[in-house]
Amino acid sequence: MGSAKNSSAAARKARIEEMRRAERARARRNRVLTVAASVVVVAGLAVGGVVLVNSQSGKKDSAASGDAKNSGDSGHFTTGKDGVRTWSGKLSRTHVTSKVSYPMQPPVGGNHNPVWLNCNGDVYTEPVQNENAVHALEHGAVWVTYTGKAAKADVDALSAKVKKTPYSLMSPFENQAAPIILSAWGHQVTVKSASDPEVDKFFATYVQGKQTPEPGASCTGGAMK
Repeated sequence: MGSAKNSSAAARKARIEEMRRAERARARRNRVLTVAASVVVVAGLAVGGVVLVNSQSGKKDSAASGDAKNSGDSGHFTTGKDGVRTWSGKLSRTHVTSKVSYPMQPPVGGNHNPVWLNCNGDVYTEPVQNENAVHALEHGAVWVTYTGKAAKADVDALSAKVKKTPYSLMSPFENQAAPIILSAWGHQVTVKSASDPEVDKFFATYVQGKQTPEPGASCTGGAMK
């Protein structure tokens, strides 16, 4: 009996020792897997960091090249039979944070500020930043501008029209060739008065028209002036 008990105890001890060895082996494997996983994660983060840095570097390079005062535009206006001038050539769309010198006044496209000017029927009584307004044109807005030579009755009538028209805005603009000008992305027309038939036609054609680079983009939540 004693021999049998000793044999049983020895067998049990052997099984326990085997289980301990197996547990230690699993622990070692887990440590190896954990280390390996950590290496993969760290490597991934390192690669991601490099990619992010390169991406940010690319963005900075793009912004830096766009921060030059050049609008990036090239070409000229072609005037149609209806009097609408259409820009023939390139209108750049790089986001920049500096002032831009545009080849046309008011501008109808080109490099512009990352923040658009609110254009949900907004009427501004003070001049606005061209760079923000151009972004609004990119979203499909029509921009009504006028000088001090525009009749008050026309300014009031156009203001009323803009206020009830989403994707439009209005502001004074002294550095333009005519008292009243309507602009859209790549298009512009001079009108004689608020009752000029071209006003309604221009709005109907270019408010969120086919020329819009970013149709449906927001006209709210941007710059207020």
